[in-house]
Parts: sequence; structure tokens; C-alpha cells
Amino acid sequence: MSFNPETDALRKARTRQRIIEAAFQVFAERTIDAVNMTDIAKAAGLAMTTVYAYYSSKEPLVMDVSTWAWDRYIKGHSGAWSSGTAAEMFEFYMDGYIDLYRNHRDLLRFNQFFNVYVQRERVTAETIQPFIGVVDALAGRFHAVYARALRDGTLRTDIREEEIFSTTLHLMLAAVTRYAVGLVYDAGNDPEQELELLKRVLMREYIR
Repeated sequence: MSFNPETDALRKARTRQRIIEAAFQVFAERTIDAVNMTDIAKAAGLAMTTVYAYYSSKEPLVMDVSTWAWDRYIKGHSGAWSSGTAAEMFEFYMDGYIDLYRNHRDLLRFNQFFNVYVQRERVTAETIQPFIGVVDALAGRFHAVYARALRDGTLRTDIREEEIFSTTLHLMLAAVTRYAVGLVYDAGNDPEQELELLKRVLMREYIR
């Protein structure tokens, strides 16, 4: 049988993707620290030698999983980023955080475990750069919101773009994550109602 470079490259890409998706599921369910490469091989239905052929250790796999998971989510949540007023675009951006809680709690759980892992393992800035690139892509989308606000005046521009983005990112992501991983005291309240309230408070702060 003759060797076909394109077929071989496709096979390798599919195998790598299989490993990444399996790792994401077990990381999100069990925390990153609790999972070893044997667990990932079992979840992927692959031999350990195959997994090690693609990832010699857990750290680069964790980085690839994080980049893939966030890139997939951001690309799938692209709807109204470029339509409507700046205020309408801003609300779509804020709704994205609530959508994370409603439909992507596995990603929120993984991201919490990822943050713990990165700090505990003292992962270098160079290693984490691909993940930072995903955050930069989200910041780039928010820039389009702010640029429109400069033209239509429906969103405050007396506050720096970076400040609005950073504040909303940290407050909303922290809130939806705490609900997703069960760090909020459950007194019978509806988490989505409380997240909507936080969203409205922030919108009142920034929308003219």
C-alpha cells in the first residue's frame, strides 16, 4: 500500500482531536489534577503509546484542550457581534456569559480547574500563550462594540474600553463559574435570575 501524506496527516489530526475531546470531558468531570494520562487514554479508547506519541506529558495537552474548548465556544457564539447599536451588541456580549452557565457548564468547570492547575504548576507565560490568544480574540470582538459606541453613543465611552471589558469579563465569568462548580450557597434561588440581575446592573452602569 502506498503512503499518502494527506491521508496520514488527516488521520493524525483526527487522533489528536480525539485525545483533546476525551481529555476535556474527564478534566471537566474530575478536575485536571485528579486525571492522569492513563485516564485520558482510557477515555479516548486509545493505547497509552498512542497518546504519548502526541503528548509526552499532561501540561501541553491541558494547554491544547483549553485553547480548543474556548475557541470552539467563541466561534459558536458569534451571532449579533456585528449588528445593531453598540448597546445591543453589548447586551449580546453579556448574554454570552449567561449562555455559558445555561449550556456550557462543562467549559466553566474545566476553566476553573485550568486556573487552579496553571497556578499550582507555575505554568510559564510562554506555555500559556495560545490560551491568551483566545482571550485576545474575545477582546477583539469587544473592541468592535466599543468602536460602534464611539459612533452611535449608546454605550459609555468616557470609560476606557479595556476597563469595561476587564470588569465585565471578571465579574460575569466569576459569577457563572461559581454557580457552575457549586460554590454558591443554594437557598432555593434561581441562579439564572441572579445572573440576569448582575447583567442588568452592569448594563445600567455602561449603557447611556
